[in-house]
Amino acid sequence: IDPVALHDVQRAAKINQRLQRLFLTSQQLSHVAKTFEEEMDLALADKASSLQMENTYVPELPNGRETGKYLALDLGGTNFRVLMLELVDGVGVREEVEHFVISDDIRLGDGVALFDRLAECLEAFIVRLGVVGERLALGFTFSFPMHHRGIDSGVLVTWTKSFNCAGVEGECAVRLLREAIGRRPRCHLVDVVAIVNDTTGTLMQGALVEPRTRIGMILGTGSNACFMEAATRVHHWEEEHGEDVRSVCVDIEWGAFGDNGRISHIRTPFDVRVDETSLLRGSFTFEKYISGKYLGELFRVVCQELVEEELLLVEADRKKFPKAWNFPTTNISLIEQDNLEGGSRRTCALLHELGYVEAECSADDVAVLQHVAAVISSRASHLVAVCLAVLLRRLAEPHETVIAVDGSLYKHHPRLRTWIERHVRKMAPQQPFRLHLALDGSGKGAALVAAIADRLKRDAKH
Repeated sequence: IDPVALHDVQRAAKINQRLQRLFLTSQQLSHVAKTFEEEMDLALADKASSLQMENTYVPELPNGRETGKYLALDLGGTNFRVLMLELVDGVGVREEVEHFVISDDIRLGDGVALFDRLAECLEAFIVRLGVVGERLALGFTFSFPMHHRGIDSGVLVTWTKSFNCAGVEGECAVRLLREAIGRRPRCHLVDVVAIVNDTTGTLMQGALVEPRTRIGMILGTGSNACFMEAATRVHHWEEEHGEDVRSVCVDIEWGAFGDNGRISHIRTPFDVRVDETSLLRGSFTFEKYISGKYLGELFRVVCQELVEEELLLVEADRKKFPKAWNFPTTNISLIEQDNLEGGSRRTCALLHELGYVEAECSADDVAVLQHVAAVISSRASHLVAVCLAVLLRRLAEPHETVIAVDGSLYKHHPRLRTWIERHVRKMAPQQPFRLHLALDGSGKGAALVAAIADRLKRDAKH
């Protein structure tokens, strides 16, 4: 990203000076890469680390032999989905989905009531499809921090997002779901065989289409990644695994990378201000640099400082400037579309939407807003790329590695994908790779893990 060029040269110089710390040097990026790998190794050895490196107990990817009907429950937001995926030799031939609402009183009420609601929706779904008499394996997407004790065991660490049900933290979500299903006579042939989060689901969904997929990444409101790690590197196993288990999917939980202060050298005063007013102060350090939940606020904080120093929107009424947490990241994607096209139509429309009239906004103001959007987006792309490059070098596949990606920020930001690809190529030049958009990992991905778990169960019996 070039320095901002304005009609007012002195103003441009001051702005470039203020934003300098948002540009990462190659030394800083190398330090982040080194720290990321060290933190991964510490976590895998069960030592103190800001990364969770959770063993998901998913030992393989879809291999094209998956056949049958599989269910998935997807719980992660205000909407909840039940899904059935029918596979023939690893190819999806039929897909049925139904959305249900989880009311506020259930999301904030008793845990038993929540799981009873999930079982009630599941029962309605299988009755509607006429599959009550069939034995069906189910994968449960539970997109909350959890500790795995097996492929079908996930203990909730803490509720996040809009959920806070009593009596669930510290308990196994699969056990609670099985008990609720057991109270529904028409669900007696449904077998909960796996629990995953949306990141693992994205990896699985990608691997179904692209067999060389080894990494899954979510880059949306939140951010996380997982990858197929060599089983010998994973120290934490709470159940026996055969010697034939070569690899296992490890959920990195990279949103918390740096919560222990190990990458604070890249932190700017802008980041400090975002953190101080966030709901989760002092945590999700890495996520605050890269994810959709925080980039809009980071943009607003940077611009607010420029407004206060009379370097931006000098002719405008300061009261019009957006209040804290009132500038969504989708606006950055709009401004970046202008940057990509070399225009200003969307940026001007956005200013108008915020209540500014034409006389209050100069061409220089528009240029500054576009520059800030580019700088923040560029830094995010560098930080994501650093971690992906570390994973690619670690995997060291002899052929092209596919990275399955999902998430609203990745899908809607017009330049992020191109930048991430460019930076990864620079940082891991020996590792050929490709980014693949894997939609709906949280739904189909869970059904695929159910298919794998079901196959492994049957293989073990034989």
